Amino acid sequence: MKINGNEIKPGNVLKHQDSLWVAVKTEHVKPGKGGAFAQVELKNLIDGRKLNERFRAADKVERVRLEQKDHQFLFAEGDMLHFMDTETYEQIALPIEFVGEERAAYLTDGMMVTVEFHEDKPIGFELPQHVELEVTDTEPVIKGQTAANSFKPAMLQGGIRTQVPPFVGVGERIVVATEDGGYVRRAD
Repeated sequence: MKINGNEIKPGNVLKHQDSLWVAVKTEHVKPGKGGAFAQVELKNLIDGRKLNERFRAADKVERVRLEQKDHQFLFAEGDMLHFMDTETYEQIALPIEFVGEERAAYLTDGMMVTVEFHEDKPIGFELPQHVELEVTDTEPVIKGQTAANSFKPAMLQGGIRTQVPPFVGVGERIVVATEDGGYVRRAD
């Protein structure tokens, strides 16, 4: 679908210079001399490169729609992660580098994730916002330590390090944010 250069919004996926780019930031500029244009910061979906580009209203750009499919995490084998499409039961294997080693540590058996496809090729991966993990190692509770703004280091399943409140002990299940690994709350 072709759109005008001044219609680009953050989050749009564009086909530009024979590659796929996502618009990170857009700024509409009207200089004193000459025509108005959109200054767009683009990030390459394939290799992560960044690019700043100017688009005038008369410029036509190809907007691409990505297909998002829910997949269930099955298992890790070597450096490959195996997922199953929950509608077709078709399995796909993605390399750990595609997901990212830090993000792959959050994966647990049966977890639902979103995989983005363009022309049946996976190009994006999304974890749930919060995940429930077990605390495998942390310091014991120190008597008299208050819960107000004090945290202690902890190791979670998958080798994730985070900071937890003093009342959280080994074996407890907690909810953490996948964006930064921060403690959210105790699991129900």
